[in-house]
Amino acid sequence: MNEHNAQTTTPVSDDPQPKIVLDRSRAVRTITLNRPRTLNALDREMCKIVADEIPRIARNPDIYIVTLLSSSPKAFCAGGDVLALTAEAERDIESAKAIMRAEYELDWLLECFSKPTVSFIDGICMGSGAGLTAYNTHRVAGENYKWAMPEVKIGLFPDVGIANVLARLPWPIGLYLGLTGRTIRRDDAQWLGLITHCIASSHFPGILAKLADAEPVDPLLDGLNEIQGEGPLQKDVGLIRDHFSHETLSEIFRSLIKAEAAGSEWARDTLTGLRKSSPVSLAITDRHIRNARTLDIRETLIEDYRLAVRCLENPDFFEGVRSALRDKDGAPKWSPVQFEAVTTETVESYFAPLGKSELTLASRVEMQAARV
Repeated sequence: MNEHNAQTTTPVSDDPQPKIVLDRSRAVRTITLNRPRTLNALDREMCKIVADEIPRIARNPDIYIVTLLSSSPKAFCAGGDVLALTAEAERDIESAKAIMRAEYELDWLLECFSKPTVSFIDGICMGSGAGLTAYNTHRVAGENYKWAMPEVKIGLFPDVGIANVLARLPWPIGLYLGLTGRTIRRDDAQWLGLITHCIASSHFPGILAKLADAEPVDPLLDGLNEIQGEGPLQKDVGLIRDHFSHETLSEIFRSLIKAEAAGSEWARDTLTGLRKSSPVSLAITDRHIRNARTLDIRETLIEDYRLAVRCLENPDFFEGVRSALRDKDGAPKWSPVQFEAVTTETVESYFAPLGKSELTLASRVEMQAARV
């Protein structure tokens, strides 16, 4: 066996660099996201490369551990390539649905993967980036770590199974994070368990070198872990519980409106953010996270796909991407404009089963039997 066997993907036509670099150094297999100009926005090709590679790694007895890395100093992965996705949906909506299906299948594959996996996250980790890392056995945060699920701001919802993660945070912090899209740093992420270790990024190369020699991962990472102090989110826990513990989104809004009228700056800022987001996205996100409290990850991903299909069939997602990323005018025209106008029937339509078009995921037992 070669001690160092580098392998890369086929370059895309408009960029001589591969979108993902696959590398091998003795016992470690590295998967490096390599679209720095787009902050590693995850697309169809990247999903396929990782999905094809994971089973090969699982069946190779010489590979002890997998690491996920980024070539960008700014981001691990800022999310899915929604510009490409919405453009594809306008061309061929069934093809766009297949892109979403493939990503959720990859998330389930990573959840069922049988070997230790370490993600090294230094910079932005949002949306699809959270999905790539959430199911890893070890999630290492560098000093520039920033995590968020801000999909409501572009007419989408927290997908890639993360509703299941949010639903299991101390209630109602996950609901708050999903509805507001608030960005948190590694201090709060460590407190919530979204990451397993806080380690300065300067240590990452040394860790990789030791993993290549099959050094046990847990004592290696534990020995470098830096316990963080109280983060900004922790300081707001009382306010979050006061306003987001209500049983419905309508009650949450009423609570914030009442506090704003009484002079609460925090309530005012929170309401301002919520009112900039898609009203439909807020409604389906609220229900999705509440549903996920009684769902497992596989079931959450299946529900993700139902919601994603409906988002592709309705205007807010396209309008959100247009406003935030294509025209960048920051003035989305949501339909409806206000949360109060979102009907129960509209919300129900997003969650309705897809019949023969449902996302089908093998059971965990079946995935393990397939040696992934």
